[in-house]
Parts: sequence; C-alpha cells; structure tokens
Amino acid sequence: MNIHQENQSPFEIGIYTLGDIVTNPLTGKVISAGDRTHEIIEAAKLADQGGLDVFGIGEHHRLDYAVSSPQMVLSAIAQVTKNIKLTSATTVLNTVDPVRLFEDFATLDLISKGRAEITAGRGAFVESFPLFGYHFDDYDALFEEHLQLLMKLNKSERVTWSGKYRSALNNSEIAPRPAQAELPIWTGVGGTVSSAARAGKYGTGLTIAMIGGEHERFLPLVEAYRQAGRLAGNDHLKVGITGHGFIADSMEKAKDTFYPYYAQYTQYMNKQRGQNVEVSRTAFDYMTSPERVMFIGSPQEVVEKILHQHEMFGHQRFMLQMDIGGMPFSHIANTIELLASEVAPVVRREVSKQATTV
Repeated sequence: MNIHQENQSPFEIGIYTLGDIVTNPLTGKVISAGDRTHEIIEAAKLADQGGLDVFGIGEHHRLDYAVSSPQMVLSAIAQVTKNIKLTSATTVLNTVDPVRLFEDFATLDLISKGRAEITAGRGAFVESFPLFGYHFDDYDALFEEHLQLLMKLNKSERVTWSGKYRSALNNSEIAPRPAQAELPIWTGVGGTVSSAARAGKYGTGLTIAMIGGEHERFLPLVEAYRQAGRLAGNDHLKVGITGHGFIADSMEKAKDTFYPYYAQYTQYMNKQRGQNVEVSRTAFDYMTSPERVMFIGSPQEVVEKILHQHEMFGHQRFMLQMDIGGMPFSHIANTIELLASEVAPVVRREVSKQATTV
C-alpha cells in the first residue's frame, strides 16, 4: 500500500468549507444541496492540483448547510485527488459515537492511502443534540469523554473502556485500522482558553477559528495549549489557524468582491441567533485592516498577514475559508488558484528561511 507521505514542508496551507447554502445577494438565487456538494468536490480537486496541503469540510445538521457527514464527502474527494490531506472542520464530537467516528475516518484513511485527519470540536449549533439523543446540559462532559475514548481508539486495535454516556467496551475489536499508524487528531476551538488547554493536555493539534478581532486576542489560547502540553509531557504539538478571507489582484478588488457575500452570510448567521445586525461597509473595511484577523487582499497582503501571525503564534498550518454567502464558484476557484500559486510558495519559503536561522 502506498501510504501518503508526511508533508515535509514546515508550513501547511489549505482551505476549508462549511458548505453553507445561502442566497446569492447579487442574483437572488440559491444553490441546491447537490450542486453545492459537487462544488465542494471540485474545489478540493483544484486545491490538490494546485499543490495545497489540506482540505477541510465542516459538519452541520441543518437544511441551510449541504454537509452533515464530512467523511462521506471526503471519501468522494479521496477518489479524485492524489496528495491533499482530508480533514473534518469540524466534527461535532459531543454528539457522535467515537467508535463509529473512528471507524469512518479509518476507512477514509484506507481509501485515501493515508490522508485522513479528524478535527474535533463542540460545534456552533445545537441541533445535533436532540437529533442524536444527547442532552445539551452535558455539552462539555460529552466532549471530554468522547475525546478520551477517541484518543484511546486511535492507539489500539482492541479497547477496554467504560464511561457515562455510552456502553462499555470489553477488549472490543476496533476495525478497520487506518493506513497511518494513528489518525492525526486536532481540536477545533473558538475563543475558550480551557478548550485550548484541553487540547494540549491530550496532545491533539490545536485549530483556532479566527472569525474576528485582533491577532493578539488569540495569544492566550496558544499559550494555554503549549503550557498544558508541556505539563502533560506532550512534545509534538501543532497549531493551525483558520479564518475567513478572499484573494484578488488588489485589496480594493478583494474587498469589493467579498463584501456582499460576507455581509449576507453574517446577517444570515446573526438572524439565526436572534440578532438583526448588519455589517456595514465601513465596519467591514476595518475588519480587513492589518491589525485584524480577516485574510483579505492581494496575494502579497495575505502573505504578510500570515507571516505576521507566524511570528506571533509559531503555527504550522493555515486554512482559508472564502466560499460563504452564496459566492459563485468562479470567485472560489480564482482564490484557490491565487492561494496555491502566489501565496503558498512565498509563505513556505519565508517560513523555511526562519526555521534554518533559528
């Protein structure tokens, strides 16, 4: 079996999608779930062909999102790609059986010849709790127990385990085993320091969703993660940064193109939370400033922001999300091409230079 070789680049660059289905603000049209799914597969093909390192898909259980099972769509992507790593972004670990989850991703790993990863999070929505028979009052305890079990499943083909929220395992066979010795597991966090510390405690990677704010806001997460990892004796810690953005020939073109879709998506999301808040163009322009975390602009401007963050966080992975708010696929494809051809090579080169001078 030709197992995918670990990427030797000191810095990985990729894209991710949540697969939202939102009305295009310029045309008034809404894409179907089927067409959205095929667009996601096509985006992954472009990312792989361009030499990007990782592609992620989020999990939602709502009619306004196309993907409820990232592993299913990633399996389809595995058949049309060769090198790119395939991860959830994120799996709602609170409300999934860890055994089923591990077996699904182990199968994906076999199909993809060693390219599967799991990014586990607690989720931004609560629909999956009643849908799968869990109680929201157990939100954090479920995540803790499920993460403990998932880590154990990843290390042994036979597992004995007992907990509070699922039936016990007694020397149970966990099959199939992945192509990799172990599946890479990351923990996705927003702004909760305790969640970052838990990732360090268990030795998972840390993926930070930087949706808004200044760069410095996220330093406590990285510090808590690394401190907890050191205390637990976990030496191989990795940090990934994810966030919204868009790349075009110039900053003004990037902002002019991205703003209608970002404003549409943000307003839609706010309404889901009972808030009737719109993002003005003035507010949006401020969010794209060098001090803020939105990754938008020309290739050079996006390079500079990624490298600025790398100096602060020392992270090993960056992933961009641009396909929001009903954005047409032509814009998505163009940003993927610019990220792969003009951003990634420069960032990798500069990070490599820093690594050799340390």
